[in-house]
Amino acid sequence: MNQLPFEKVTIVMGSQSDWPTMEMATKPLADLGVPFATAVVSAHRTPQRMTEFATTAHERGTQVIIAGAGGSAHLPGMIAAMTPLPVIGVPVASKFMTGMDSLLSIVQMPKGVAVATQAVGASGAFNAGLMAAQMLSLSDPELQKRLIAWRENQSAGVPFEVE
Repeated sequence: MNQLPFEKVTIVMGSQSDWPTMEMATKPLADLGVPFATAVVSAHRTPQRMTEFATTAHERGTQVIIAGAGGSAHLPGMIAAMTPLPVIGVPVASKFMTGMDSLLSIVQMPKGVAVATQAVGASGAFNAGLMAAQMLSLSDPELQKRLIAWRENQSAGVPFEVE
């Protein structure tokens, strides 16, 4: 088996076709200088890879997992069931129900298996990256300073004028 990547934030997705959405999670992480890794880890097509990833991520330096999936969207919940780490779920829009099926599959977790579910699509992926950085900033004062500056820049970039 190829070596799975592990970083402070590890972004996994069910298939390569999820990458255009999940790539958005890398934007705030890169802006804030948070190390991340990415991999395809399918709950259905690569269950051994998923199990290896989920059960060892906390031992290999990962602190937050972002998991994106479309359709039946079992990946975030399956990973959350096997790791002590926080899992942020991103529903990827699918051709069926425009991603509502993905959203409901991720957000309706049973009591005792938590997944912090974001919005469907690119906005949800971006916010997952931002949420991961916010989680890490609780124990990293330098990251917290960068996050505060990032938010100030975001606010400063909003014009008062309509046109």
